[in-house]
Amino acid sequence: MAGVELESVVKRYGATQVIHGVDLKVEDGEFCVFVGPSGCGKSTLLRMVAGLEETSDGAIRIGERDVTKEDPARRGVAMVFQTYALYPHMTVGENMGFGLKMTGHPPAEVSSKVAEASRILKLDPYLKRKPKALSGGQRQRVAIGRAIVRGPDVFLFDEPLSNLDAELRVEMRVEIARLHQDIGATMIYVTHDQTEAMTMADKIVVLRDGRIEQVGAPMDLYRDPDTRFVAGFIGAPAMNFVDGVAGPDGVTAPGLSPNTLPRSVREGPVTLGIRPEHLELGPGESHRVELTEALGGVSLAHVIGPDGSTLIIEERGDKRSKAGQHVGLVLDPARILAFDPESGARLR
Repeated sequence: MAGVELESVVKRYGATQVIHGVDLKVEDGEFCVFVGPSGCGKSTLLRMVAGLEETSDGAIRIGERDVTKEDPARRGVAMVFQTYALYPHMTVGENMGFGLKMTGHPPAEVSSKVAEASRILKLDPYLKRKPKALSGGQRQRVAIGRAIVRGPDVFLFDEPLSNLDAELRVEMRVEIARLHQDIGATMIYVTHDQTEAMTMADKIVVLRDGRIEQVGAPMDLYRDPDTRFVAGFIGAPAMNFVDGVAGPDGVTAPGLSPNTLPRSVREGPVTLGIRPEHLELGPGESHRVELTEALGGVSLAHVIGPDGSTLIIEERGDKRSKAGQHVGLVLDPARILAFDPESGARLR
């Protein structure tokens, strides 16, 4: 196994630059997730590590080797794509061992490695089946098994669960996390789904417009985001944002009591960030409940403030709000984050 290091990595398509000097170190055995909105460059960056996209500037190292100009087949990586790309005329076992067979490995070695991958992924009952006789989740496990058989230094996953339904996504998420625990390999995983990132990663890399916005452990990004972008992207439901004004006597914001807001970090406009679980409905009539989403163990109350802004509040317990109610808000100032309204940078 081996770690991955990117040093001042740049990608250009003609005059258009899409990756802007990315520096990143993925430790040996780490599960690293690239996350961000569509067009942020996460799949491009992954394909550069794989060698499927040429690196315009900078260096990529896998272990001690500089692989920046190395052929993809010689980099020691295996990639699992969004599409399964299985050969329909081959059985599961033949699909998994095909790569080794084509590179001249002895049949006994191919069989042994296929058997081991099948054991890890619980595919033994399906080895003689062809892809058309498998479910979507089983096909994706075969694609992962094909990568395991190759014995790579690094596994690369490019949104592998996007084609699955909600239940299968959860199931496969657990299986991939368990696979990482079992084999301890370095894995880099691309997704636009922050829930996948939060539940699977050792390290999350949040990307925006071809640049790294922040890197950290999942709960570190959740609790201590550096920017409004990260604060709004990590967490479901998303963080609430409220415009306020900081003055010498504290911060004021529509519908929120001054004594519930944090001390002034500076004077002037500020954006306040409040997670839905850190807000509670209380006495008063400053906000109107527009609708309540009942999700079982929790409900999400959408409330409208006096300035027309919408806040989402997470409710638990048996007593839940109803549309049309007028309510006040209770919040802990220690849980509120402040951001620069222009740059989006965290004000600390």
